[in-house]
Amino acid sequence: MVKAGRWLAIFATFCLLITSWVSVRAQSSDAEYFAQTGHFVRGDFLLYYRSFSNPTLLFGYPLTEQFTSKDGKTVQYFQRARFEAASDPVQSVVLTPLGREMYSPGGQLVINNPFACRAFTETGYSVCFAFLEFFEQNGGLARFGYPISPFEFRNNQIVQYFENARFEWRPGLAEEQRIGLTDLGRMYFDQIGEDPAFLKPSQQDARPNLVLSLRVRAFPEKAVTTSSDQQTIYVLVQDQNLQPVPGARGLATIRLASGETLQQSFDVNSRGVGTFTFAFTNQPKGKLVDVDINVTYNNLGGRTTTSFRIWY
Repeated sequence: MVKAGRWLAIFATFCLLITSWVSVRAQSSDAEYFAQTGHFVRGDFLLYYRSFSNPTLLFGYPLTEQFTSKDGKTVQYFQRARFEAASDPVQSVVLTPLGREMYSPGGQLVINNPFACRAFTETGYSVCFAFLEFFEQNGGLARFGYPISPFEFRNNQIVQYFENARFEWRPGLAEEQRIGLTDLGRMYFDQIGEDPAFLKPSQQDARPNLVLSLRVRAFPEKAVTTSSDQQTIYVLVQDQNLQPVPGARGLATIRLASGETLQQSFDVNSRGVGTFTFAFTNQPKGKLVDVDINVTYNNLGGRTTTSFRIWY
């Protein structure tokens, strides 16, 4: 019995060692699958991704696998970044300067507050207020690079461009979500004409995708109307993979040309489309009617604007 007990103890110890070895092997794997978008991140790209404490906030999820880009570089696209393989022995991965690649001057906002700003003499621009706090808490120069623009006002939103990113001020969201990063990775993918086939999820895992962000677009049924008329607005809601987001809810704020404001809620159907119709009377001719649209799904938010003109 003693001998049998000794062998049982040895066997149990062996099992524990095997379990520990398998656990270590799994944790040190050089590949990680992201069910949210259906892609893997591997090798040096994964090590770089994990080197930041909040990579999903800073880079988003992978949109492609690694591949050779049209510019001849080995790259991988993420929602908010593009990783490039580098031959430097010290730094094997670099970020494509998407902010610099995609920036063109917009409507500038002049802000000069030495107590709430940090000036960067390298580019001549400052980072201020909540943007500065976000910058310093989330990687600073290593993640974002230098600022390359002042505060700017684009599409009813305050933004600022950095070498590797664009910050957005989103006052309609919860406090911890009011500073966000534009999905420049997907925008750059489209801009340089990469093959859309690279966006298809990996066939190695068939788990369903999750909705991580909302892309909202809207357009009116009629570009111009009479002064007393009715209008229908169509709203398209898609996720980060341009798939419809059924079940999202929206709230539209309609600013009539007369100065009156209306609000109307709507639901998004199985095709990712929401619609609403409203009537108006005696509107000033030649003026615009602006429609601000906010959409929510679970804890996510998205917004857009559209407009039409009172013609006659």
